[in-house]
Order: sequence, then structure tokens, then C-alpha cells
Amino acid sequence: MFNLFLKGGPLMWPILLCSLVSVTIVLERYYYFYRLRGRIPNICPRVKLLLKEGREDEAVRLCEQDGGPVGRILAISAHIRHKPAEEREKLISRAGSKIVRQMEQYLRALAVIVNTATLLGLLGTVTGMIKAFMKIQELGGRVDASVLAGGIWEALITTAAGLFVAIPTMLFYHYFESKVDNTADSMKEAAMEFLEG
Repeated sequence: MFNLFLKGGPLMWPILLCSLVSVTIVLERYYYFYRLRGRIPNICPRVKLLLKEGREDEAVRLCEQDGGPVGRILAISAHIRHKPAEEREKLISRAGSKIVRQMEQYLRALAVIVNTATLLGLLGTVTGMIKAFMKIQELGGRVDASVLAGGIWEALITTAAGLFVAIPTMLFYHYFESKVDNTADSMKEAAMEFLEG
């Protein structure tokens, strides 16, 4: 396997680095989203009911037990519910934006890795083909397949390696993006319901 890696040429090393960074980010984000999930179902109506009954401390405690972004938004909403509507909206919007930024952390790096790995694979293809054509020129046009094999190997291996890194990274990038979008929508709905109620 390592011999195959080496046959891909020097561009295999940056592709390997891309794959290591990608795996690290994917594992970190997966663990982050796993910890971020809410633990209390239908939290919004329960918090609203507690606040209607004047049990603000219990409502805030319930939000903190949830641990998810919706719970955090509701906890903030509960703390500032006596402020004017416009000020509440600004504070909730600011808190929501901060949570979304935390969820999106490192996702841009995944997008960069997708493009970089693909381009490195393409660059490997080009350099491999250049080597193959240089060999053809050295041989004066007398093509010997065994002599050309080295350049073609490099071309094919780097292309495959670049795509092997880029494709799963792209899938995980879109998966995490959809998690961010769904969570942001849930937070928005909870905040709107709270502000209107």
C-alpha cells in the first residue's frame, strides 16, 4: 500500500495532509453536534407554560438541562422577557447568530479541503502526463509502454487519491451544513413563538 502511495509522487503528501485534517474536523464536528442535541422534547411549550405560571427559575433550569441551542435561546428569552419587544428581538438575534457561528466553526475548512484535494489530484495528473511525454521525447518518439508507466501511474494515483479525499469530505460538509440549517430553523421558530407569545 505504501509503495502505491509513493508511486503517486510528491503531491501525495499534501493530499495525505488534507485527508488527516479532514478526518480531524469531521470527528470534532460530529462529537460537537452529538453533544449539542437537545435532551428535552417539546421544550418550548413547557417553558412557556412554566413562565405563565410564574415559575421563571424552573423554566430557566429546564432550558439549562436541555443543553441544546433551542434551550439556550429559550433561557435567554426567559431572562429578558420583561424588556421591550425590540430590545428582546435584538438580543435573541445576537445570541442566535453567535450559536450559529459556533456550529459553523471549521466547516469552511472542509470546503477548502474539498477544492484543494481535487486540484492537487488534477495537478498530479498534469505532472504525471508531463513526465510521460518527456519520456516519449527522450525516446525520440519510440513509445515503450513500460517506460511510460511511471508517469501514467503518478497521474492516475494522484487523481484517485485527490477524489478519494474530496468526495467524502464534501458529503460530510453538506451533512454538517444541513445540521446547522435545521438547528438554526428550530432556534428561529422557538424564538418567534416566544416573542409572539
